[in-house]
This record gives sequence, structure tokens and C-alpha cells, in this order.
Amino acid sequence: MTFVYPQLFWAMAIPLIAFTFFILTHQDTFLQVFDKKVLARLTAGDDSLPLVMRNLLMIIAILLMMVALARPVIDNGERVVQLEGLSAVVALDISGSMRAKDIYPNRLEFAKTKIVSLLEEMQSDELSLIAFAHSSFILAPFSSDKATLQQIIEGVNDEYINMSSTDFTALGNFTVELLAKKEPKILIVFSDGGDKEDIAKFAKIIKDEKIALYVVLLGSKEGAPVIGVDGKPMNQNGKIAITQRNDALGEVALNNNGAFIVANTGTTGIKELVATIKSHHQNKEQGEVKIHDTEELFYYPLGFGLFLLLLSFISLPRFKEIFDKQGIK
Repeated sequence: MTFVYPQLFWAMAIPLIAFTFFILTHQDTFLQVFDKKVLARLTAGDDSLPLVMRNLLMIIAILLMMVALARPVIDNGERVVQLEGLSAVVALDISGSMRAKDIYPNRLEFAKTKIVSLLEEMQSDELSLIAFAHSSFILAPFSSDKATLQQIIEGVNDEYINMSSTDFTALGNFTVELLAKKEPKILIVFSDGGDKEDIAKFAKIIKDEKIALYVVLLGSKEGAPVIGVDGKPMNQNGKIAITQRNDALGEVALNNNGAFIVANTGTTGIKELVATIKSHHQNKEQGEVKIHDTEELFYYPLGFGLFLLLLSFISLPRFKEIFDKQGIK
């Protein structure tokens, strides 16, 4: 058995020794330090257990609680834990079309809620978050800390939106770098689609690098007005600019060992997508960590100490007095 915080025990040992000496001897010095009323509470009465016994129980109780504070443990040594799961890049489209309001409240905010659902479904997996429009950048490196990843994705707001056109070629090249040392290589894209010619170049990169692509498509086929920075629909050649969902990105996913869904208000879509990802790929070891296998023992001295402390304060009537009152000799 060892102690995690032995220094706490020794730091409190000297005050306990002094307290024990004073409370057992009742020397004048002790009377000068404490008020008489306080001293009476510390020493308790002698109407039940003998005074010395009550004080001794109190001191033993404090000693046991000091032992508990030092945190006794049984150290079973180091244990190696293997971390398993999938590694994947999650890419969020932040192009200007993501302000469109054909899904509530707009495509960007709706995509964020779907990514949060994805994080909840992939608890044991290692994910990296990136954002892309004309260029791509990392929001969060590979991590299994889903709470932190959720905070990061929820922090993406309208200020991130880039009114430049979406460059899927840049996304493909950036993903290749991020997944260079990962196996299998998995990319999950949340987007409303893009230019047909640009998607064709993206498809070639995905195929050449053997990246499994999964897509969550956002928006409607009918489309909605493109919203500008001022919150108003944008005009193009005297007409309101309309952005429509391009399902061609989903076709690229199907052709590259992946799958796609059209995002809806329910939760089944993301669950089904994650189930598909899991069925396509086996979990890979992400590494190992060494942990100390310890068994906590502090609750034993703490519990016994509290019991003795309670016993030292309880006033138990003397049996003789009970017998006298009932006329028992």
C-alpha cells in the first residue's frame, strides 16, 4: 500500500500531536488559547463515556481522516491500454451558398447540428475538423475529445463564410496531406455541392489517393436565394441569385467506396451513415497509453473515522440511571 499525498499527512501530524497533548492534559496553556465555551465543546461532557475515552476516540477519528486525506492506494503497476477506432476528416463547407435558408435556420447552422450528431455517433473515433470554401484550413486536429470538437464546431458562425466559390480541388489536396499517415483514409464532407467541373477534378484526387468519401448533402433541389453579408438576397445580372443542391458530389462518394445522404430534420440519416462507415471499415489501433492501475482505499479510514467521531459526540445515557428509573436493582 502506498499514499498518493503523504506530505499532507506529515503536514498535519504536528498540529495533531499538539492538539492531543493539550486536550488530554488540560494544561493552563490550552485554556489560554481557547475560550472556555469552545473548550467545553471540544472535550464534551462526561455524562456517557468517560471523558478520556471520548477524547481518545476523537483523536483516533482525526488521525484516520488524515490517513484518508493522504489517499492510500494499492498500486497494481502500469497497464497498457490499446486505443481503437477510425480516423476521419470531417469537412464543413463555408462558402457563400451556405447562408441559404431553404433549411432552417440556414444551411450552415443546420450542417453544424448534423456534425454534432456525427460526433455523438463516433465517440470512440479520432476526428479532425476542417472548413473549406476557396481554400481549406484546420478547425481542430485529430482528436477523440468529442466535447472539445463540439465546442469548436459550434463556434463556427456567419463570420467564417467566404463568398468566393467553393474549390473542391483545394479540399482534395488538403485532405491528402491530412490523411497521409492514416489507414483507412476517410473523408466526411458536409456541403451543398459545387461546380460540376471542379467536382470532377476532386473525384480524380479522391480516386487516385484511395480516399473513402462520405457526403452529407445540404439544401433543396429547388434552391434558395444566395444571402449576402447584409442579410439580403444577392442580385446577379438583375436577377436574384439562386443556389441549388448539387447531388453530383454524392455520386462521387458512391464511386469511391463511400456513401451519401441528404440531410433531414431527423437523426436517422446520420446514424445510418455512421453505421455504413463502420461496416465498410474495421477499427484500427490508434496507439496505446500506459495507465497506473490503482485501487482506492481512502473510504475505509474515512468511514471508520467518521463513525468514531460520531461516537465521541453521542451522549449515551448510563445504564445505571435507566435501571434506577425503572426500579431495577
